[in-house]
Amino acid sequence: MTLQQIRYALEIAKVGSMNRAAEALFVSQPSLSSAIRDLENEVGLRIFLRTGRGAAVTPEGEDFLMYARQVYQQYELLRDKYSAGGGAKRKFGVSAQHYSFAVKAFVETVKRYDTLNYEFAIRETKTAEVISDVGAMKSEVGILYKSGYNGQVIDKMLRDNDLDFRPLISCRAFVYLWKNHPLAGERSISLGQLKDYPCLSFEQGDSATSYFAEEILSDKDYPRVIKSNDRATQLNLMVGLNGYTLCSGIICEELNGSLYTAVPFEEDKDSPNGVMEIGYIVKKNCILSDIAEVYIDEVKRYLSKF
Repeated sequence: MTLQQIRYALEIAKVGSMNRAAEALFVSQPSLSSAIRDLENEVGLRIFLRTGRGAAVTPEGEDFLMYARQVYQQYELLRDKYSAGGGAKRKFGVSAQHYSFAVKAFVETVKRYDTLNYEFAIRETKTAEVISDVGAMKSEVGILYKSGYNGQVIDKMLRDNDLDFRPLISCRAFVYLWKNHPLAGERSISLGQLKDYPCLSFEQGDSATSYFAEEILSDKDYPRVIKSNDRATQLNLMVGLNGYTLCSGIICEELNGSLYTAVPFEEDKDSPNGVMEIGYIVKKNCILSDIAEVYIDEVKRYLSKF
């Protein structure tokens, strides 16, 4: 097995076609097919299923490519650090639940680098996709939270994807709403006070459970719920419908604006408060890139204010 074969396989998986991959790699299609056939014979499994529409990755191939991608990205890190005159753009990606501080830290990280020489990506996405993105090395770093309610489920998914969770900050629940909401002036807000207003929640997919919810206290019953998949839309719903969400209380006014506020959640015997343990996830035993280290430092710097 060679790095060239791994590179070929990753490109085919990316574009979904032997012909298009050959064009992108500047090799002949027969040479590419031969290299992949030799790779499949060596590892003893079918990585791609050739069809009239292209090349589809098999279930066994998905597992192989997850590890192959990790190997190749570690090679790229080594090459970039010790080889002179590398022409390819370095890549860095972050996948995160919908946290404005994660975007703020990303902005500050990108400012340190010349975007002519780097390819950056930030993905605000569903909880399961944060884990799968980092597991497949699509993103180098993921940002999410665990709690007493979802911890066992999240930990199992992390183990299945060979990932480490590294804590950043622990927070109690806050009610996040716009500053002209009827309850915005309260010193604390209980669930009973919120019953007449819609609870805003980020969609997690058709098969997702409450364990994947980005909002703390997701095990409670809310009589009015509105789901969205976009942070800006959720902010608009707060203004337009007096909606609210339950969050960490960490607000980035620079990105979200000054129209919103976070009020402490008031617990009672039926609705105790919870703790969000926000952290970042990375591949186990991997060498983090210098960009990843800078990004994590920026996250820590911002969270230190809270």
